[in-house]
Amino acid sequence: MSRKYFGTDGVRGRVGDYPITPQFVMHLGYAAGKVLANAEHTRGERSAVLIGKDTRISGYMLESALQAGLIAAGIDVYLAGPIPTPAVAYLTRALRLQAGIVISASHNPFEDNGIKFFSAQGTKLPDDLEQAIESALDMDMQTNPSASLGKAKRLNDAAGRYIEFCKSTFPAELNLRTLKIVVDCAHGATYHIARPVFHELGADVIEIGAKPDGQNINAGYGATSPQNLQQAVVEHGADLGIALDGDGDRLIMVDAQGVLYDGDQLLYIITKHRHATGKLHGGVVGTLMTNLAFEHAMQRLNIPFMRAKVGDRYVMEVLQQQGWQLGGENSGHILCLDKHSTGDGIISALQVLHALCATGQSLAEAAADMPMYPQVLINVRIQKGMDCLQHEAVVTAVTHAEQQLAGKGRVLLRPSGTEPLLRVMVEGEHAATVQHCAQQIANVIRGLVSA
Repeated sequence: MSRKYFGTDGVRGRVGDYPITPQFVMHLGYAAGKVLANAEHTRGERSAVLIGKDTRISGYMLESALQAGLIAAGIDVYLAGPIPTPAVAYLTRALRLQAGIVISASHNPFEDNGIKFFSAQGTKLPDDLEQAIESALDMDMQTNPSASLGKAKRLNDAAGRYIEFCKSTFPAELNLRTLKIVVDCAHGATYHIARPVFHELGADVIEIGAKPDGQNINAGYGATSPQNLQQAVVEHGADLGIALDGDGDRLIMVDAQGVLYDGDQLLYIITKHRHATGKLHGGVVGTLMTNLAFEHAMQRLNIPFMRAKVGDRYVMEVLQQQGWQLGGENSGHILCLDKHSTGDGIISALQVLHALCATGQSLAEAAADMPMYPQVLINVRIQKGMDCLQHEAVVTAVTHAEQQLAGKGRVLLRPSGTEPLLRVMVEGEHAATVQHCAQQIANVIRGLVSA
């Protein structure tokens, strides 16, 4: 599908720059409304959608614009206020709505924002509906007659409903009473939700990054900036730390010594426990960036493993194709499809805590039997449209690197989907060799660019 506005995760950009303007977002709401109103599953009833947002100051403006466009198209709107992205997915499904809309730019700085959609099933919007919305954006807005305009209603219990849903994914026979946990909410959408979830399950919870002011989302806190969490865990003598990102769909954890554990390690802990208890359904999906140690660990456990393109959307596609339940990215997007229809940082953390509580292990102990391979990622700026991958010098450099790794590592060259960059990733058993190989390949590419 050729996309004009939609990327892999909705429409996103700098606030005030097209398309993240109130005019475009109102038109987007209208276009989506017209498509949803004509969808077969409405059975002639008036369609209704849920709008949630993170804590960016621009959310107020974009929420009003979306609301106006949807109502002009004859769609009823439920306003949930600041709630995590996965909460919108859950509530859309629970309330039997036609769609859910999230106003968020995830882990990006507050100057950015975006619009992403969930289907009635709480999954990313199907390609055919995105295509239909893009086509509808090419038509002018024609406001419905007054008698057929939509209405808006505030959903006052959105946070409470989602808190109870999160808690329901943790076994009733277990609790967190022996654990002291530091939770970092990135000054984002989980600021009023994460602490109650873990506290009501019994944990002693210390929260940081839970005072949003509209401009501090992801700034020095959260899954992309875990330094404050590492320090807080050690200072408070906590058992572990949990870092979420601005919209609550990404997870990174920290052990009692302040050591970080990424999405690959956390997915391994969940997978290993389910495998040991006979509750693993099928195999596991990672991405091209998943650490080679994870793949080898799956081989040792005789668990099928597949790699998808980078992006939780693509992990989801492979999971659905295979009929499997577990997958994720090293960035911290983890999918547990038996618990939720989309990636969810809080629910993923609860699956890790389930494994720890059931086995009596610490986070460090649970991940100890999967030592991570050293991995180096170098971004090389190239000329727009430049294709280096098949150049003889690059192919030779990659072949030479693979010979140096001697079958105990891998090389991945991947063009960025958003910038004129070529990402050079090398991983293997020995850090010095990995670093040397990555630099060699990057230098060859830089030489081609300068030439």
